[in-house]
Amino acid sequence: MVIFRKQLENLKKLLTENKVIVIYGSRRVGKTTLLKIFLEENKEPYLLLNGEDLETRERVNVQSIEKLKSLIGEKRLLIIDEAQKIENIGLNLKIMVDHIEGLKIIATGSSSFDLARQIGEPLVGRKFTLLMYPLAQLEISQTETKLETAANLENRLIYGSYPEIVTTNDNFFNQESLKEIINSYLYKDILELEGIKHSSKIYRLLQLLAFQIGKEVSLNELGRQLEMNRATVDKYLDLLEKSFVIKSVMGFSRNLRKEVVKNNRYYFYDNGIRNALIGNFNTLNARDDVGMLWENYLVMERLKKQEYLRIHSNNYFWRTYDQKEIDWVEERDGKLFGFEIKWGDKKIKPIKLWLQTYKNASLEVINRDNYLEFIA
Repeated sequence: MVIFRKQLENLKKLLTENKVIVIYGSRRVGKTTLLKIFLEENKEPYLLLNGEDLETRERVNVQSIEKLKSLIGEKRLLIIDEAQKIENIGLNLKIMVDHIEGLKIIATGSSSFDLARQIGEPLVGRKFTLLMYPLAQLEISQTETKLETAANLENRLIYGSYPEIVTTNDNFFNQESLKEIINSYLYKDILELEGIKHSSKIYRLLQLLAFQIGKEVSLNELGRQLEMNRATVDKYLDLLEKSFVIKSVMGFSRNLRKEVVKNNRYYFYDNGIRNALIGNFNTLNARDDVGMLWENYLVMERLKKQEYLRIHSNNYFWRTYDQKEIDWVEERDGKLFGFEIKWGDKKIKPIKLWLQTYKNASLEVINRDNYLEFIA
């Protein structure tokens, strides 16, 4: 089954002469496949390089206009896969964009920590950024009926949406694939980053986060459980986020002193990775964490929709000290959109404080009856 990737459309629209398109995303989400499809449709000559190749790293890491022009030759399309592996990649991309007229560049990276750090300042005003997630429901819906989507929902909550998982109807294979992604890919990028020595601590940190989805996370409490100081916990969380394992969301506050904004909430980029980390692939009727799985799934699918449809939004949660809360808040175009995420059919009372405090705000319940409108 071939599933069209929405970022292919955005790539085609944004690819411009003397600009760099940077495509971020964790390993195995389909960045290389996206490039392959793009190149199959592409008509112009191109140069394809891979940053994991030693010879490529040596050829590209030269601050010489003439040598870089010689590398490119007459071609005006350059693609560099795993660009974060190349030292000084940002400076060299800047030289090429500034001095080779008509050149278009696509660079991919599985760690935004390394790549963003290298290209951030040199490519100011010279790049567009695309983020790739595991498959989005809005992509899957192109080849799947609503009845099939309903039938597959449980699998999405348990095994996630990595391309190889969605296209394989074999639970044993899916479990083994997710374990392989964790052991061979998830930590590969993280542990290569500077100063990371305690892989067991990272694993334990992720397990602790897995049981706190939808709740504010105290760094001090994590530090006590891991026997690490708060600064180290904060550093590890930052690296995990920049390696596309977890996503942080902060609390929203504008007016009320009793609004809680101290601690962030954390979600996993993929439900399957979360479940593999805690070793739980049980069916939904045998679990006590369905609410967490549902919230994690909807939050990440909403983020995918925002990214792929280029919906610019500031995202938060909202909670007061007397336990009034809204799971998901979007700030867009000067308005506030609140969403309560519910797995069950139980109706909720409107949170009057939210609507009274923020006159430009709305509130909607997202459940199994209407969730497809929210994410696809």
